[in-house]
Amino acid sequence: MSKPHRSRWLLLAVFVACMSGHAMAQESDQGKNSTEKAAIEKAIQSYVAAFNARDAKKLASFWSPDGVYISRRAGVDPQTSQITGRDALTEEFDALFTESPGVRLEVATETIEFISPNVALERGTATVLQPDGLPAATDYRVVYVKRDGQWLIDRVTEEEKPVIASHYDKLQALEWMIGDWKDQAGEIAIQTECRWTRNKNFMTRSFTVSTDGQVEISGMQVVGWDPAEKVIRSWLFDSDGGFATGVWTQQGQRWTVQTTATMADGRKGSSLTVIRPIDENLFGWQKINRLVDGEILPNIDEVVIVRSESQQ
Repeated sequence: MSKPHRSRWLLLAVFVACMSGHAMAQESDQGKNSTEKAAIEKAIQSYVAAFNARDAKKLASFWSPDGVYISRRAGVDPQTSQITGRDALTEEFDALFTESPGVRLEVATETIEFISPNVALERGTATVLQPDGLPAATDYRVVYVKRDGQWLIDRVTEEEKPVIASHYDKLQALEWMIGDWKDQAGEIAIQTECRWTRNKNFMTRSFTVSTDGQVEISGMQVVGWDPAEKVIRSWLFDSDGGFATGVWTQQGQRWTVQTTATMADGRKGSSLTVIRPIDENLFGWQKINRLVDGEILPNIDEVVIVRSESQQ
């Protein structure tokens, strides 16, 4: 083998050796990080347990002597508060547990990464649960430092998560309506699709009325909680240009909807709709007390609406 070739193989051997050493170092670092990550995860569990045991002194012991807690609240009145040092943190925890003796903490860790061998960063979500109040959730970042073999909290930054209001609890009794429904009477077919909107603040009910497969009229009804009047209210709009508003009332197993309407030609009307759940796949629908411009119209006898077979 010529000298240039020997040099080339020598360089290749050195390169392979270096890469092998680098890979072994990476494996060693990964193994070490795995051990240290497990230690941090155990510390997090102990921290939550101390909080739920309302042990302020033990909670503060998880922090470095000069640990800093920063809380940020966004919104129209943004605020930032800061607490520094174990003594101040102990006082804060004592005050919290005195004011809210039943408070509890839940933590969901998303990531733990190592900035250096002795510094780690945790990201996650914390939820404070009050026995008689709404949960308060925050996104947090925790900087840990390792001192004397122990991972300590050096800095916590919390940002309040926006609270998304929902009136689902007011509408839950109508949840059985969610799904696809149909009513077939001779040549006339009525199809209804009922869905939740985002955050379950409203239900939407889209409908089509067809004769011999040809759509005669369609429309949309929105059902939601009126927080001002403390009632369930609906708004209906049809493809002919008419619209109506209704107030829903539960009477035992039945629901009644008192409706006032404006026809496409400007006439005014009113009626009372009676909805009677029969089982999870059937409900009765009837319209009575019908008036249009003061003229009494015949009642519509009860018809049975059937859930789509694909959803039964």
